[in-house]
This record gives sequence, structure tokens and C-alpha cells, in this order.
Amino acid sequence: MAGKGTPATALLSKQRIDHKVHTYEHDPRHESYGTEAAEALGVAPERVFKTLVADVGGQLTVGVVPVTAQLDLKALAAAVGGKKARMADPAAAQRATGYVVGGISPLGQRARLPVVLDASAQRFDTVLCSGGRRGLEIELAPADLVRLTGATVAAIAC
Repeated sequence: MAGKGTPATALLSKQRIDHKVHTYEHDPRHESYGTEAAEALGVAPERVFKTLVADVGGQLTVGVVPVTAQLDLKALAAAVGGKKARMADPAAAQRATGYVVGGISPLGQRARLPVVLDASAQRFDTVLCSGGRRGLEIELAPADLVRLTGATVAAIAC
């Protein structure tokens, strides 16, 4: 499976976006997918971003935050003009994105969901996010991530 592409990697190739694909052997016993990726790849955890799906007033919305932080649901709701947010049901997140929990990428999702990228991403030349499968990370410029997802950039990490 490590050699197979995903909708996220296909989108990057189709759009000719400069990126790097990083793979590692996922350990199902690890407690945190994002921390595992940072450790396995030897990357500062502040540069590795996790993709979380929340329900904001009945609309599934994607928050992309560093693995070292938590998603501030109130800030996420405010960033998309909502009043209240809660984490989405994992099954609903998987259905909407086409990816499994722990491998949800902000790129190439089945349904185009609103995306909010934490503002801290702009501190780095490149960041890493899930490539659409556990054990697969994509490294790209934050500006490219914003452009491809139509993301709003806001302070949504706490």
C-alpha cells in the first residue's frame, strides 16, 4: 500500500504543486497519529498538522492545527461565521472526506468541506499534513495548502 497514491497525492500531482511525500510504518499501538508522524519522520511537531472534522451549526468543517495543540472549537466556529462547534462523529467525518480517522487529509476530500488552517502554519516554509492514509504525510508550502483547499487562515489552536 505504501506505493499507492491517494486522492490527496493525485490532486497535488495534477495541480503540479511542489511537495514531498513522506512515509513511515504506522504503529497501531501509538496513542497519537500526529505525534507518531513527527517522531517517525524526525520533524519538529509544530510543523506537523492534524486534520480534525467538526460540526459547525450542522455543516461539517475541517480544522487543521499543529499536532502539539488542540482545536479551539469556539475559534473554529467564529472563523466560518458559526456560533457553536462540536467534534464531528468519526463515521460522518470518514463518509464526508473519504478517508479513515488518523489518515484524513485536508486535500482531495470526497466532499468539499470548509477548511480553516491555524495561523501558526504561516511561520514555516513548509508544513506536513496527512496524505490520506495512516503512515503517509505530505510536505508542502502553507500557501499551497490554503490555495488548494480554499482555506481560511485563523488562530484556531489552543
